[in-house]
Amino acid sequence: MSIAVYPGSFDPVTYGHLDIIERSAKVFDKLIVAVLVNSEKKPLFTTEEKIKMIQEGTKHLDNVEVASFSGLLVDFARQRNANVSVRGLRAVTDFEYEIQIAQTNRQLNKNLDTMFFTTSMEYSYVSSTIVKEIASYGGDVSTMVTPFVEKCLRDKFARQEA
Repeated sequence: MSIAVYPGSFDPVTYGHLDIIERSAKVFDKLIVAVLVNSEKKPLFTTEEKIKMIQEGTKHLDNVEVASFSGLLVDFARQRNANVSVRGLRAVTDFEYEIQIAQTNRQLNKNLDTMFFTTSMEYSYVSSTIVKEIASYGGDVSTMVTPFVEKCLRDKFARQEA
């Protein structure tokens, strides 16, 4: 059984992320979307909220599991018997950083390969950071995130204003 892990912060999950998830779910028997818990960052959403948003966006995919992890990806992959890390590339500028991470992970775990998926053109400009900024000003993010995520963003920013 081929098992892949797609790690990220997913704060929040975008159509670009879902594009990578759907396409990589066709390639692997099982895909684990792994939400990184990073104590160094101050995310907008809790880990539990992120997991719920991803589960909502992937409920039609039977071979996708959503989990969280902290620490090294190579350790999480080893624990889950995953032999491939999935990474998305939006632009050439992403590649330089991603290749360094892939090579480091390979050095730490010889059984973990990285497979890069280029994001579909219609999502190449979308990032979680851009989505959060637009949403924080009440802008329309409906072409960037699912209706469920859009509602979560509206609710989150409404609570912050209160």
